[in-house]
Amino acid sequence: MTTENMASSHKEHINDVKLSILDLAPVVVGATPADALRNSLDLAQHAERWGYHRYWVAEHHNMPGIASSATSVVIGYLAGGTKTIRLGSGGIMLPNHAPLVIAEQFGTLESLYPGRIDLGLGRAPGSDRRTSLALRKDLNSGEDFPELLAELRAYFDASATSYHAPVRAVPGEGLNIPIYLLGSSDFSARLAGQLGLPFAFASHFSPDYTRIALETYRNNFQPSESLKEPHVIVGVNAVVADTDEEAAWLGTTMQQQFLNIIRGTTGLVQPPAEMEGKWTDREKAGVEQTLKAAVNGSPETVRGQLESFIRQTQADELIITSMIYDHKARLHSYELIAQLAGKA
Repeated sequence: MTTENMASSHKEHINDVKLSILDLAPVVVGATPADALRNSLDLAQHAERWGYHRYWVAEHHNMPGIASSATSVVIGYLAGGTKTIRLGSGGIMLPNHAPLVIAEQFGTLESLYPGRIDLGLGRAPGSDRRTSLALRKDLNSGEDFPELLAELRAYFDASATSYHAPVRAVPGEGLNIPIYLLGSSDFSARLAGQLGLPFAFASHFSPDYTRIALETYRNNFQPSESLKEPHVIVGVNAVVADTDEEAAWLGTTMQQQFLNIIRGTTGLVQPPAEMEGKWTDREKAGVEQTLKAAVNGSPETVRGQLESFIRQTQADELIITSMIYDHKARLHSYELIAQLAGKA
């Protein structure tokens, strides 16, 4: 499996890294999942024109505000409506699935859209305990993730199978589908390093573990046939608007989303709102802690925030997620970020 190899160099500026998008297909108040998926396609088409490198969608379940639960199906829809941008999963939660099923699904996607498909894999359930049980029938907290990953990779590896193998992935066998490990702690970081795979870290909801996870990955990295040097992708929450004040207002949608997570509730994506009185001091502190690595503001404000983040992480790529209620404002946010990089 080949992936991008990036030479080591000190990174300080937005132009030093690749920019990509992580989409949760947000279902906003007053809209339907069908609306959300059409908006995702519209965003992917714009992202392609603006020069974004890849566009990933995430697997979540039992969440009314997220429409990307059937992740492979959504990727096929987006790939069919675009021409050049890479499409993939950020990620497929592998313990939810039989590895053979994922090998066949992504083998099919790669067969239909050759050279454009990424397979990002995580070990979390992407849902609550009850939903996890409905998906898996067996809860093991992802302890068998390394074994599931090995099984999946074997289905793609034509040298590991033969015409006489008892089970083969068709389509899938022999296809060159880059695999990325995703994580919010150091477990997948260590595994990705040991296997010589690229690693994507969820700094957008687990900022406190960013440094240790990236150090773990780099310190454990073993060059592989597909990747000679570590390749790091880091998730970033970003809300960009023409002014700092407008961005702060738009950003209250994301604050409400994380407030609901703290409270253990789910719902549709809410419009911007005055947060005073919506949360307790403890809840506010919890949301702010989770979002401490988020960037928010006008283009010039965000330039400084992003470049500080790049210097801290030395990421090769930023994958940006923007939970913004209004679709046009969400498009504008991504366009402004692309303009900072001289792309749009």
